[in-house]
Amino acid sequence: MKEVVTVGFGKLGCIASSPLIEYLLDERADRDDLVVRVVSSGAKMGEKDAEDVAKALIEFKPDLAVAVSPNAGLPGPRRLRSLLKDANIPTIIVSDAPSRRIVKELDEGGYGYIIVLGDSMIGARREFLDPVEMAIYNADLIKILSATGAFRVIQIELDRVIEYLKKGEELKLPKIVVDRKVAVEAGQFTNPYAKAKAIAAYEAAAKVADLTVEGCFKIEDWVEYTSIVAAAHELMSYAAKQASEAREIEKGLDTVYRSPHNRKGEILSKRKLIEKPSKPG
Repeated sequence: MKEVVTVGFGKLGCIASSPLIEYLLDERADRDDLVVRVVSSGAKMGEKDAEDVAKALIEFKPDLAVAVSPNAGLPGPRRLRSLLKDANIPTIIVSDAPSRRIVKELDEGGYGYIIVLGDSMIGARREFLDPVEMAIYNADLIKILSATGAFRVIQIELDRVIEYLKKGEELKLPKIVVDRKVAVEAGQFTNPYAKAKAIAAYEAAAKVADLTVEGCFKIEDWVEYTSIVAAAHELMSYAAKQASEAREIEKGLDTVYRSPHNRKGEILSKRKLIEKPSKPG
């Protein structure tokens, strides 16, 4: 038995799953069974950045590493997980849709992975994207991933691996592609209209990448690509409204599913606002 588990998060660049991922494990900052350390390269995600992040993470000697980045097939993310593997640290990759192309590589390398299809690329054109637009986009996407259930998938899977480590059991790392079905199932909606809105929100968020990839990499005319990436951000804003409406329906029925941790790191659950959370079953 292991009383305290150390989890190291290595962040290269940014996807919407990045900013709050470690907080999904300790939302009230009162878990006694968990120590978290985070190392980030900021917006950069080159190989040298990856080496710096890996070096700092390895010094913490974590029991588990979580490598978070856009497109895990790029040289920087590949270098980060390779160095963590060389240090014999079990590693879970959290990334976005382009990482789906390297699932076989991740399987063969012995990595766990959580690929969030709804965590779409931002409209990164200088004529459109400024710091405020970047923040608004990520705020919308964080709301979608939270309200539809995608973040709960990440929480549950990381907590499951932490439990393996605490009990000294053989590790079973997650190998999950978070599509709309996986996300919304974790969202635990009781009302069919709320569920439908959550599906619409997640699917719309995933489709945003089609527009941003086109606008950032395929269109050369700056007037045309500026309109395309702006349209992508408008679609994400619409999806965020649908996600909020889905949650509002559940709130109106007093059936919002909540899954807080207790001090031991156990996941509790509740439905009604005025009731105490308890262990499932």
